[in-house]
Amino acid sequence: MSEWTWEWTGYNPAAEQLREALCTLGNGYFATRGAVPECRAGLVHCPGTYAAGCYNRLESTVAGRQVVNEDLVNLPNWLLLRFRLRHAEGAWGPWFSPDTHAFLDHRHTLDLRRGTLTRTFRHRDDEARGLGVEQTRLVHMADPHLAALRTVFTGEGWSGELEIESCLDGEVINGNVHRYRALNRRHVAHVRTGADEPSTIWLSCRTSTSDIAVALAARTTVVAEGAPSSSMLRPARHRAVHRLVVPISPDRPITVDKTVALHTSRDMAISDPLAEAVDRVSIAADFPALLNSHASAWERLWRRADIQVPGEAGRILRFHLFHVLQTLSPHTADLDVGVPARGLHGEAYRGHVFWDELFVLPYLNLHFPEVSRALLNYRHRRLPRACRAAAATGRAGAMYPWQSGSDGREEAQEWHLNPHSGRWLPDHSRLQHHVASAIAYNVWQYCEATGDTDFLHTKGAEMLLQIARFWGDLADFDPDTDRYRIRGVVGPDEYHDAYPGAAQPGLDDNTYTNVMAAWVLTRALALLRRLPVWRRQELIERVRLDSDELPKWEAISRQLRVPFHQGVISQFEGYEGLAELDWDAYRARYGTIRRLDRILEAEGDTVNRYKASKQADVLMLGYLFSPAELGHLFRGLGYELDDEIWRRTVDYYLQRTSHGSTLSELVHGFVLARARRAEAWQYVHEALEADIADIQGGTTGEGIHLGAMAGTLDLVQRGLTGLEPREDALWLDPVPLPALSEYGFSLRYRGHWGIDVGRRSGQLELRVPASEETPIRVVLADRAVTIAPGEVCTLVLPES
Repeated sequence: MSEWTWEWTGYNPAAEQLREALCTLGNGYFATRGAVPECRAGLVHCPGTYAAGCYNRLESTVAGRQVVNEDLVNLPNWLLLRFRLRHAEGAWGPWFSPDTHAFLDHRHTLDLRRGTLTRTFRHRDDEARGLGVEQTRLVHMADPHLAALRTVFTGEGWSGELEIESCLDGEVINGNVHRYRALNRRHVAHVRTGADEPSTIWLSCRTSTSDIAVALAARTTVVAEGAPSSSMLRPARHRAVHRLVVPISPDRPITVDKTVALHTSRDMAISDPLAEAVDRVSIAADFPALLNSHASAWERLWRRADIQVPGEAGRILRFHLFHVLQTLSPHTADLDVGVPARGLHGEAYRGHVFWDELFVLPYLNLHFPEVSRALLNYRHRRLPRACRAAAATGRAGAMYPWQSGSDGREEAQEWHLNPHSGRWLPDHSRLQHHVASAIAYNVWQYCEATGDTDFLHTKGAEMLLQIARFWGDLADFDPDTDRYRIRGVVGPDEYHDAYPGAAQPGLDDNTYTNVMAAWVLTRALALLRRLPVWRRQELIERVRLDSDELPKWEAISRQLRVPFHQGVISQFEGYEGLAELDWDAYRARYGTIRRLDRILEAEGDTVNRYKASKQADVLMLGYLFSPAELGHLFRGLGYELDDEIWRRTVDYYLQRTSHGSTLSELVHGFVLARARRAEAWQYVHEALEADIADIQGGTTGEGIHLGAMAGTLDLVQRGLTGLEPREDALWLDPVPLPALSEYGFSLRYRGHWGIDVGRRSGQLELRVPASEETPIRVVLADRAVTIAPGEVCTLVLPES
């Protein structure tokens, strides 16, 4: 293996779904898992293909109740290609399957630089005939509607016949997540198949309720010493099949190329997905030309986004970047989609959009701002739905859903299954209203990084004001404390969704929620002050702000309650009254206790009784804000937050967090890099390995954790450098982390493309490419410098 390649050797059915997720190939428009081409879906394999934003809604019966879930749809399988050999007496042998046939030297190689997956193995049949097989696939990064699979067969010293079946398979369900098996999972309906001579088959279908038309066309060709002795196109009810019989000569390769086009009715500038797919595949270049243009597109992406860190950490960071770019590529800028928490890599969380853009956009803003803007547009298009959701609960403003899908309604499930107990339990995660603050934060950070005042003064302002209005209406004044309070919410922790024994879900004064609400209100008021008078008045009229709302926002932003106990910040009001958990006893009994909530529920207990968090909650504030900004926020609320209080708070929650989310180690590593540097690497290392080592115990096979992957990139770009685009400048506050003492990356800031940032030998170097843009102002803790285009600035860093 090199810094650009990852390899998996042998064949382990128990690990196939993990490898399939990690070997997924995509281009931002669609992605296909790294399944072996000859196998259909089952308990071992899941050859899923997912198009960004292609959802469908189905009703199921769960625990005697009717529930409705919207899922990212597993589309018809384009990958299917299998083979068999003719026996010496003339009969055909069985179709090859890795689960039933002996084979040798099995290897998958993922090439990050070129965006390809290559599989090699040797098959030996019952007559001891050896067959070498090499398969290379791609999901085209230049043309987002194309994919291709090349298979090269080589008979090892024998002659005979090989039959190849190339298929488009419409008999698919959403079967990647085993715990969803009780739900209705058949989303594809109205399957039709057909063929266009001499080498193209096609399949069209529609999603059953969202009525999205989907069409695939596949062209299969053979290059061999002898022409195929037969070639038959055989459309069937749910499968379109192209069968070829090819003579094998000793040690002479047979090359089979399968080129596929995929279109849906959500595409722009087409009228008929099927006609477009057939036409596109008919004019597609051959495999070598497709590979060349695909690799060139990846080369351009790497030029804009690559990150250089020595050693194994650097390999993993580039692996993470690869999967981020496959989910959110420049093609995403043309789509109406959000950030799917599991990428386009599997079916966990049903492909929904949570708050993961909070961990993704800080990286994208400085590399692919056009993608960031598209992701924010996804939220803006759903602003009316968020306003209707707030109004339905008697609130003003915008109440964005915790889980979003096609149209912005709340997609969070009402019941979830605990695999430990087998019980379906009420799900109160929809009370995580802090998702709205994440959207506001992303709007602000995008505009600071890009200087996009057009977006800030229009769509961004509308979202920011409506989110502020929601917090302004949700906060109630408590005369006993002379503070505003926000009640009945769930914080990022997620373990705690109610007080012990309470009849109703929700918690009061979650610190993260309240501080973020104060930040949103402050930013909204500041934005209104800085807008041109005419635009401010127009905006106030457009969103129908009442004259008494702004003074209330001002008061709330300065008087929201933040609870403390024992000299630390409380996660929420009443946290100090919960019981302490015997952590050592539970670790001794269960080993891993990342999902402590499930363990306790299966015991007949509830995590709501304990000081035990799933993931970072209060400490999330240290991920989003620098120490100086966080201190300023607390002072604005009338509280003192010095370094000692923050250190005690960090120590307190470190001892009480089970890290049941892959985001948790990331946030803790980020925070510890500044608060307690010596312990940071342990958490950073676990964040780096979260998916490749599947530390959550089987969840990565259901889709990678996109937020955690992007967050590790942000940890280098923003965490180690202290890089913040703010106040028309780049602010830097580097921190030394010995295990990551050297790094380099380039970024795009305002009109400057390709600003190089690198740390080596105790120095931080910034290189601004020559252009006619204005100089860049860089602000450090003790000084400010201006770097003109074409200049290099070297900053000597203090010793740790």
